[in-house]
Amino acid sequence: MRRSVTVLATAVLTATIGLVTALPATAKTSPPTASSHSIKTSPYVALGDSYSSAAGVTPFVVGSPPACSRSQLNYPHDIAAVLQPETFTDVTCSGAKTQDYFTTQTGATAPQLDAVTKDTRLVTMTIGGNDGGAFSGILGSCVTASFRNALGNPCQQQYGSRFTDIVAQQTYPNLVHALTAVHQKAPRATVVILGYPRVLPDTGTVGCYPSMPIAVGDVAYVNEWAQALNTAVEKAAAETGSRFIDMSTSSQGHDACQPPGTRWIEPLTNPVNAAAVHPNATGEAAMARQTLAQLGL
Repeated sequence: MRRSVTVLATAVLTATIGLVTALPATAKTSPPTASSHSIKTSPYVALGDSYSSAAGVTPFVVGSPPACSRSQLNYPHDIAAVLQPETFTDVTCSGAKTQDYFTTQTGATAPQLDAVTKDTRLVTMTIGGNDGGAFSGILGSCVTASFRNALGNPCQQQYGSRFTDIVAQQTYPNLVHALTAVHQKAPRATVVILGYPRVLPDTGTVGCYPSMPIAVGDVAYVNEWAQALNTAVEKAAAETGSRFIDMSTSSQGHDACQPPGTRWIEPLTNPVNAAAVHPNATGEAAMARQTLAQLGL
């Protein structure tokens, strides 16, 4: 049993690492409590990482950089389909960090902020999960650690606060910097940043391990990091006058351990039409619905 679990986890780790490849300043902002009637939705610019681009979800946007894995079914396209903005620009890109708002992303695109102008009125994004290598780092580390004890919490024992420290020391200040820069470029825009939906259930189970080979006792540890990340996103949004979209409540029960048709996140093993541990088309549609609902649009 231990040997078969090790072989499975090794294969999954290899596939996952292959798939998972941004100083505060004063700016005029659209108030986070602004009435929906005051929110202008065009021009609309979509920024962000693989959760914004819908990595692996076909069909892809024709002419977009292959490295960005930018889907026609990502939540920005779903939002644009409802709002029908006169101008819609999607520069989302898989693997993006906050630094890619300011510099060219390797093998992909110009700095994402190049798409934002003084006339932009709506900006959406998910960003921050890749900063400091935290997303790929905690997944890879915890899959590897599970070889030693699939029923315990070997990842937590080995790494302790390493990944939540990345969020506090790197991700949060980077988010404030990136969001502030967006406001400075588009002072009349409503700037919206989504939290990340839930990847794992509240507690680990043996039944979920084949799909998400993270030790049963480490599921809570990974969830703690995910909550710290979303808290940092929410805090940075509040500090910069941006709008935060909470995905934690609506995504409960739609994690990667659920069956097809119920899950919004595809699992590490055998993902269907989405990158491993990323939203599928149903999850992207749910992110769009929550954004529109929480903005009152």
